[in-house]
Amino acid sequence: METYNYIKALHLIFVVTWFAGLFYIVRLFVYHAEAKQKPEPEQSILIKQYQLMQYRLWYIITWPSAILASFFAFWLLYLIPAWLEQNWMWVKLGFVFLLYVYHFKCHLIFKDLQSNLVKHSSNFFRLWNEGATLILFAVVFLVILKNAINWIYGVVGIILFSILIMLGYKFYKNYRERKN
Repeated sequence: METYNYIKALHLIFVVTWFAGLFYIVRLFVYHAEAKQKPEPEQSILIKQYQLMQYRLWYIITWPSAILASFFAFWLLYLIPAWLEQNWMWVKLGFVFLLYVYHFKCHLIFKDLQSNLVKHSSNFFRLWNEGATLILFAVVFLVILKNAINWIYGVVGIILFSILIMLGYKFYKNYRERKN
């Protein structure tokens, strides 16, 4: 049982750092896209700095955290294979799959921005940042409640939460525009 607790603690630590990396990388994407609108030499200076910050965050924190979180998750499943017989675990693994899809899409965006190719607006990136938030909410509630049968309530809750996030985003955007 002590080994289990150490592995679980390590898994949770790397899940937290993985999400921190995903949240912050997209924030840096926002700043990078906004820097593209600045005049020279400010634009070049900012973009160079954001590229360096993105590179370090992505390869020193985010990717290693994703790999280690998964490594310790597989170890936990090895220690308690009965979890794979429970519906909630399969739903959770589905959300983890979506998180990896999100992570890989962030990687593609990261590569574009490292080449100074900005394909999306800062507004797109602000909305994109909410994808990891939704997955985080879904996984935490699922793991704590361990109930995949009533997950329809969770889906409704996530949709309502998404609407609140979108309304909050619209409010903040209007606030920023009025301020400028």
